[in-house]
Amino acid sequence: MKRKIAFISEHASPLALLGGVDSGGQNVYVAEICKSLVKLGYAIDIFTRRDSEELPRIVSWLPDIRVINVAAGPATDLPKEHLLDYMEEFTESMLDFISDSGVRYDLVHANFFMSGLVASNIKKQMKIPYVITFHALGKIRMIHQKEQDAFPSVRLDIEQMIVSDADYIIAECPQDEQDLIEHYNANPSKITIIPCGFSSREFYPIPKSEARARLGLPEEDLVLLQLGRVVPRKGIDNVIRAMRYLKDIPRIRLLVVGGSADKPDFEKDAEFKRLRSVAEEEGVSMSVEFTGRRDREQLKFYYQAADFFISTPWYEPFGITPLEAMACGTPVIGSDVGGIKYTVKDGETGFLVPPHDPQALAGAIRRGIACPHQYGLLCRNAIKRVNKFFTWDFVAREADRLYARIAPAKYLQPTYLLKLKRANSKRARYNQHNATAYAAS
Repeated sequence: MKRKIAFISEHASPLALLGGVDSGGQNVYVAEICKSLVKLGYAIDIFTRRDSEELPRIVSWLPDIRVINVAAGPATDLPKEHLLDYMEEFTESMLDFISDSGVRYDLVHANFFMSGLVASNIKKQMKIPYVITFHALGKIRMIHQKEQDAFPSVRLDIEQMIVSDADYIIAECPQDEQDLIEHYNANPSKITIIPCGFSSREFYPIPKSEARARLGLPEEDLVLLQLGRVVPRKGIDNVIRAMRYLKDIPRIRLLVVGGSADKPDFEKDAEFKRLRSVAEEEGVSMSVEFTGRRDREQLKFYYQAADFFISTPWYEPFGITPLEAMACGTPVIGSDVGGIKYTVKDGETGFLVPPHDPQALAGAIRRGIACPHQYGLLCRNAIKRVNKFFTWDFVAREADRLYARIAPAKYLQPTYLLKLKRANSKRARYNQHNATAYAAS
């Protein structure tokens, strides 16, 4: 019999397009780890918030993987910072689904703190254990974003509760583990480091000339690539400012790939407007191209066509895009922060630089193009490293080992007991409503 797991990813559906403000690494993580877990004998339901009236309740996405679109607030697109108030409804909707379908889960794997809150409530009512991948921590976010952080302050209390309540915590890199221990007083014995991964089916090396031909890029250009969500913390302005110190290099260009639309809207999108202004102020607007969003099938050609992939965020809990770039044989120049300093080996698969330092970034680019032999080593080492330590199959095997630490039998309840419990809960809420109405009359 297949082992049954519920994934919760309240704002990041595996069905969503990538590149928007709230569509990125978590969407990829949930989609890809589930695909690999299925190969290990799991059947998986992914619970995510229904954000469109057109979405059915159940989507049979792939063999043994269903996406359950849960009622939680209005069925429209909302920023993730506005979703916390709907997590009680999310919990009730998920419990109703479990009760109505009679499904019995061995484990819940929560993703992000709001999903952790739901998993905690599910555990209280049904005794199903849960593990959590936070993907980002509120206290770390506040250190870097300060007043720009739009999440309610109660997030920190919720995360603290989850750190104590979860059966296990998945840290995505050593920095993540250290932050959990230092800022949340997490029990180290409950933390397991399991990285994110990349799909070798999607991302692999091909000759740059072939990739550039597909994109209409000249072979002789020096192409730098910045790809991902177009938000301030990603440090795209830092990459643009670095171009100022590289003006003497002929035929250099920076491609900025990402955004919520296929074509950037410089009037309505404040971040695109700001970045274009930065390029104009630095006198490099002719060398910077904002492409807009690209789908997954197109992304690999950008990685393959680039001479360097650049990612210099202020902070980064992990970062999947550097893995995808290295899998395509493209060296990475990244910030010496979070997961990037874990995945990128300085001087071996790319270079690490301080965030907010365009001169240091420009220096690393010059270092990278100085010696063709050294550049070739960077490319080959990048491919070897990601295929050894960061495939999704590797990640799923590590997750499987973690899941096996939990003995699920003691948590399972017969279906009829679950339905009785849900019926009693609904009856209690109904009686309370009537009592309140009677008292007010």
